[in-house]
Amino acid sequence: MREAGESSPPPGPEETRPHVEGVHLQRTDDNVREIAALAAVLGEPAGLDGLLSDLKYRLRPARVLPRLLGRAVRRAWAWDAYDERDENWYPQGISTSADSSDTEVVGPDGRRVLVTTWYSTAKDGIKRGSRVTFIDLDTLEYRHVLLVVPVLDKAGVLQLRPMNIHAGGIVWAGPWLHIAATSRGFVTARVDDIMRVAGDDDHPDEIGVSGTRVASFGHRYVLPVRATYQAFTDEGHDKLRYSFLSLDRRSDPPALVAGEYALDPDASTRLARYPLDPATWQLETGEDGVSRPLAIDEGGVRQMQGAVLAGGRYHVTVSRGRWMPGTVAAGQPGSMRVRRWAVPMGPEDLSYWPSTDRIWTVTEHPRRRWIISMDRRWFD
Repeated sequence: MREAGESSPPPGPEETRPHVEGVHLQRTDDNVREIAALAAVLGEPAGLDGLLSDLKYRLRPARVLPRLLGRAVRRAWAWDAYDERDENWYPQGISTSADSSDTEVVGPDGRRVLVTTWYSTAKDGIKRGSRVTFIDLDTLEYRHVLLVVPVLDKAGVLQLRPMNIHAGGIVWAGPWLHIAATSRGFVTARVDDIMRVAGDDDHPDEIGVSGTRVASFGHRYVLPVRATYQAFTDEGHDKLRYSFLSLDRRSDPPALVAGEYALDPDASTRLARYPLDPATWQLETGEDGVSRPLAIDEGGVRQMQGAVLAGGRYHVTVSRGRWMPGTVAAGQPGSMRVRRWAVPMGPEDLSYWPSTDRIWTVTEHPRRRWIISMDRRWFD
C-alpha cells in the first residue's frame, strides 16, 4: 500500500527514461562576474543564515473561520498590517524548507522556513520587479528580499535592475530558488548570494548603484539572479507557459512541476514534469545541453493558479476572483474532483510538507491575504 504523501511510481533509470519532445529549457551562463561586482560594493554576502538572524516583520495567527477561509484550511496566518493591505506588491509563489532539505529544516539551529514570492503591480507608477520573503515558522518573523539583476555595461560599470517577472511560483530546491517567469521559463538564484544593503530602508522609490551607495527600492536585502532557464518550442508545437512551479521531492528522480494558468477557454492548461539532478538541484540536461520534460499532461483545470503532487495525485488551486472563495481540484489530469469553497479567495501557488501531510498556499488580494495550510487527506 502506498504511504500517505507518496508520489506515483518513479520512472526508470535515466538512460531508459522517456522525455517529451516539443518544448524544452536551456540554462544560460551564470552571472558570475556581475554578482562578484555587486559583492565588491556590498561586501561579503549575508546568505540565508545572515538574513534569518535579521528578520524584521511578524505574521499574525488568524482565526480559522470556514465561511471566510474555506473548508479545507487547518491553520492560517496574516501578514503585518502594512503588507496585508499593500496594493503595490501581490504575493504569488510559495515553497518551504521541506522542499529545500530532506530534514525539512535549514540552518545550524534547524529552522522551519517558508519562502514566498511577490510581484510589483506598479500601481503607484514604479515598477519594482519581484521579491522573495523568508518566514521563520517558529517565531513568525519575516523579511522581504528584492530580486535583482546586476549588469556590467560596456565600460565595466555596475548597474542594478529589478527582476521584472510575475513570479507566479517558486521551488526551493537545495540551495536554489527556481522562480516562475511565465513565457520566459524560470529564473534561478542561490540563497548563499543574499546580500545586505546598508541603509536602503530610506530609499523606497530608487534602485541602482552610485559609487558605493546601492538603492534597492527600500529593501535591506537583495538576491541577484544567477541564471535563466529559457523556454524554447519546436516548430509545430505550442509554447509552454511557466505560470507556477512546485517540487515533487519523493519521486525518483525528484521533479520540478510546472503548469499553465489560462482564462481563455481556447488556451492550454498543461502540467509538465522536469527531472531534477538531486546532486545539484538543477534540471537534468541531455547531451545537447537542454532539459526536456518527462511528461506533459493536457488535463489541467481552467484558471488554475498552482499545482502540487501529493499522495500520488495532483492538487490544484483555482481562483474564483476577488470576492468568491477558491476551489481545490484533486486527482489525475483530466479527471480531477473539484472541491468548492475549500480555500480563501485568490489562492495561488502550492507546496507540500511531507511529514505533516499538509499542503500550503498563499492568497493574493489586499485585506484578504493569508498563508494557509490544509490537510491533504481532506481531498481524498
